[in-house]
Amino acid sequence: MADSYIQGLIAERIGGDKFGKDTVLYKFEKIKRAKRAAMAAYPGVEIIDMGVGEPDDMADAGVIAELAKQAAVWENRGYTDNGREDFQKAAAKYMNDIYGVKGIDPYTQVIHSIGSKPALAMIAQAFINPGDITIMTIPGYPVIGTMTSWLGGKVYKLPLLEANGFLPELSSIPEDVAKKAKLLYINYPNNPTGAFASKEFYNEVISFAKKYNIVVVQDAAYAALTFDGTKPLSFLSVDGAMDVGIEIHSLSKAFNMTGWRMAFVTGNPLVVKAFAAVKDNNDSGQFNAIQLAGKYALEHTEITSETAKKYSRRHDMLVEVLNKLGFKAKKPKASFYLYVKIPKGIKGGIEFKNAEEFSQYLIKEKLISTVPWDDVEPYVRMSVTFVAKTEDEEKGVIDEIYRRLSDTEFIF
Repeated sequence: MADSYIQGLIAERIGGDKFGKDTVLYKFEKIKRAKRAAMAAYPGVEIIDMGVGEPDDMADAGVIAELAKQAAVWENRGYTDNGREDFQKAAAKYMNDIYGVKGIDPYTQVIHSIGSKPALAMIAQAFINPGDITIMTIPGYPVIGTMTSWLGGKVYKLPLLEANGFLPELSSIPEDVAKKAKLLYINYPNNPTGAFASKEFYNEVISFAKKYNIVVVQDAAYAALTFDGTKPLSFLSVDGAMDVGIEIHSLSKAFNMTGWRMAFVTGNPLVVKAFAAVKDNNDSGQFNAIQLAGKYALEHTEITSETAKKYSRRHDMLVEVLNKLGFKAKKPKASFYLYVKIPKGIKGGIEFKNAEEFSQYLIKEKLISTVPWDDVEPYVRMSVTFVAKTEDEEKGVIDEIYRRLSDTEFIF
C-alpha cells in the first residue's frame, strides 16, 4: 500500500513518522498476550481474571427497562448536545442525597459527559496552553496527562506512597511547578490503590489550589462504593471546594453501567461552562434514552448499596486468603481494587525484579490475571470484579485462588 506520504503527515503528538513502528509493548497488551498464551498452554483451565477494571454484573433490570422504554419514544431519537435538564436535576439531587452537597444549580453546575474518560480529556483542552502544567498523581489513570502533553503542556507526576496512605504530599511540589500549574488531578477513592481521602486532605488541596490559582479536577468514579460504615465523601462537600474545582461522577462503576458511557461534571460554574464549550465542539451529546436510564439509576441508589455489599464481601475473602499466603493485604474503605505489594521471589530461586515480572508469573504459571504497577513502588492491582453469579461461586473463586497459590512459598 502506498502510504509513505501519509506516514509523514501523522501528528507528532501520536508518534509522527514513527507512528505504528514502535515495538514497545504496553502493559495491558502484555497482559492480553500472556492470557492468550496461558489459555493455549493450559486448555480447559479457567483464568481467574482480577485484572479487569469494570463490574462483572449487568446494569439493574430497572435501568435496562427504562432504556428500552425511552429508546422507543420518537422524541428521543435526536441529538442532545450538552444534555437534558432532567438528568442534570437528578444529578444535583443525587449529590445532595448521597454526599450532602447542597445548593448545586443543575443548570450552571452540572453537565453530562459521555463517560468520565472524555471529560478528563476535555478539561485539559479547556485549560492547557503550551507550557502550562498539569499536576497528577501516579500510579493512576493517565488520560488528563496524555491530553496535556498533546496540547504542548507538561505533566508533573506526584507519587502516591504507602507510607503516606497513598495520598500525595502537596508540600513536595516545587514552587516553580506550582506557579506554572493550571490543573491538579486527584482521584479518590483511588485507582489503583483503593485509598480513601479525608476531609483534612481535601482541605489541604483547597488551600494549595487557592494559593497557586489552580483548578482541581477530582475524579470520583468510585466515590459511592464504600464499605464497613465508611460514608461516601465528595470533595465538593468541603468548604471552599466549589471555588477551586469540579468533580467527575461516573455511572459506570456505581451502577454497573460501564459500556453505557454516562457521567457528569459538577462544581465550579465557570469550570463547568468551560468544559461545556469544549464538549460542544467534540460531541453531540449522549443518546436521550441513555440519559433517562441514567436518571433512573441516580434515583435508585439502592443499586449501588447492593453492589458495594458484594464487593465488600469479596474483599474480605480475598484479603483473608492472601494474608494466609504471607501477603500483607489490607482491605480498602472503598472501590473494588485491592493493591498488594509483591513478594521478593519464590523459595527455590525465582526472584521478582518488579511488579510486571510477578504479574506475568501469576498469569503464566497460575492462570491468575492481575495488573502490575511499577510507577512508584512494586504492587499489583487485584480487582474483586471477577465473574461469579452467586455467593457460593464467589467463595469457589477465592478457594481456587488459594489452591493455585498454596503450593508456592513466597519470600517477602
